Amino acid sequence: MVMRLKDPFSTSFGTMQDKEFFIIEMIDEEGVRGYGESVAFASPWYTEETVKTIEHMMSDFLIPLLFQEPIHHPDEVSERFAIIKRNNMAKAALEGAVWDLYAKRQNLPLATCLGGAKTAIDVGISVGIQPTIKDLLSKIEQYVLDGYKRVKLKIKPGKDLEVLKEVRRVFPNLSMMADANSAYTLDDIAHLQKFDDLDLLMIEQPLGQDDIIEHAKLQKELQTPICLDESIYSLDDVKLAIELGACQIINVKVGRVGGLTEAKKINDYCKIHNIPVWCGGMLEAGIGRAHNIAITTLEQFTLPGDTSPSNRYWQKDIVIPEVKMEQGVIQVPTTPGIGYDLDWAAVEEYRVKKRIFEREALR
Repeated sequence: MVMRLKDPFSTSFGTMQDKEFFIIEMIDEEGVRGYGESVAFASPWYTEETVKTIEHMMSDFLIPLLFQEPIHHPDEVSERFAIIKRNNMAKAALEGAVWDLYAKRQNLPLATCLGGAKTAIDVGISVGIQPTIKDLLSKIEQYVLDGYKRVKLKIKPGKDLEVLKEVRRVFPNLSMMADANSAYTLDDIAHLQKFDDLDLLMIEQPLGQDDIIEHAKLQKELQTPICLDESIYSLDDVKLAIELGACQIINVKVGRVGGLTEAKKINDYCKIHNIPVWCGGMLEAGIGRAHNIAITTLEQFTLPGDTSPSNRYWQKDIVIPEVKMEQGVIQVPTTPGIGYDLDWAAVEEYRVKKRIFEREALR
């Protein structure tokens, strides 16, 4: 699938206009269908995975593993995939389809099957780096009017402190955070300490993805809570980060951590250690967005996530009804599975190729 974003999205890594991804349709022997969505980008700027690498991993390794034995519960998928190192986004795309199929077979909403209890979730929004501060302020003003509960601003050296100061001046009561996408180093401590005067909800991933020890050093020097994103690939990473004091908040992205099962484990562990978590976005279409809504219903997801409504990014989404928001709140679907049907006309419009895998053919 290839879908064009309504507006280019810019971060410290670069700018993206088109989103390439896979829809996974899983059909059981009774004809029940479950859906997953891949979140890897076309180039490896966020993680090492790309659209091409996950196609290779799913086709040549993961799908054959799924077909080896019957699956009785979605938690078994991550156990079966454990022999394959990393490639979390490929794993999560397939596991998501299993979870949706399982929930439909149970005749329950996916959120309920995951253990979620919320009937609605609060929504924040992520704003890419804008050409001018005036452009940024104009967008934020509209998002405030739309009712978003939190605004995340992408930053990078040269487009950070002065921008944040101006936003805070114009919007003194705005719930605001900054996302650095690994754009800084420990040499920037003195600069990052100036962020403490801005009453930020958090600063997300200021240092490199492998810099958990360095984040611990930085957090000791900052009053602003650090939130880890790219550093967190698993529950083990969460345990290490908390043990070292590398952060006060965790961003859980289902694709990055390898699926909903691992995301559940992270939720449970962070609850024990009183670490707030929230669901980050990967510019998902409707299926991935529905999975994010479901995981956000878990108890420790106490901060607004990036699961915006469909019309934030797309002229036309691939699900019916589209994901909608009212005054910063999305209602959690109550129908079985992800709670949305596919808009097959939209799927055909965006689809560039299709592959079918059958159990018998892979034996």
